Amino acid sequence: MSKTKGEDTEIRLDASNADEPRTLLWVLGINFTQVAVAGTVGIAAQSAGLLGAALDNLGDAAVYAVSFYAVGRTVIAKSRAATLSGILLITLALGLFVEVLRRFFAGAEPLGLAMILTALANAATNLLCLRLLRAHRAHGVHFRASWIFTTNDMVANAGIVLSGALVMILKSPLPDLLIGLVVAGIVLKGGWDILREARAARSAAGKPLT
Repeated sequence: MSKTKGEDTEIRLDASNADEPRTLLWVLGINFTQVAVAGTVGIAAQSAGLLGAALDNLGDAAVYAVSFYAVGRTVIAKSRAATLSGILLITLALGLFVEVLRRFFAGAEPLGLAMILTALANAATNLLCLRLLRAHRAHGVHFRASWIFTTNDMVANAGIVLSGALVMILKSPLPDLLIGLVVAGIVLKGGWDILREARAARSAAGKPLT
């Protein structure tokens, strides 16, 4: 039996939706691995930048978990999931600001080479996440949130590589502390971006965000 255009479109959409949970599980696993690696190396290398990357990845993992919950649900459910993600990201950013200030006054001796190698590995896995997410960016605010978080990670990792090189050249912890502040700012901006997306999606659905 031949299919009408509408039936064919519905089948393609259903197939795409069926692929969403698998994609989210992949990126969720990748991000938890990044959290473990960046967090462990960040503690061992006394790097505020890497700890920031670990917190950023933890925020990403939470976003993917919430996005997994949102698959197949209403626009309102998706916008609520995105709102929760944005609030989480802002909270993590504020925590990172506090940690950078603590390290500034307490002193630290970050290892530049460890920062560079870990950030490069993190960037490589982020590229894999972006490739997995690319086909789903238009499937709801929860997926756009995931895309924003992962692109933010790429910028943060580039900054960590640069700061690691400066730590080695200048023999000073200041570049690491500065990139820690920058990552905190990136995380904070990402949180606000997600909240704005969620508000727009909910307004479009006819139910203002309260």
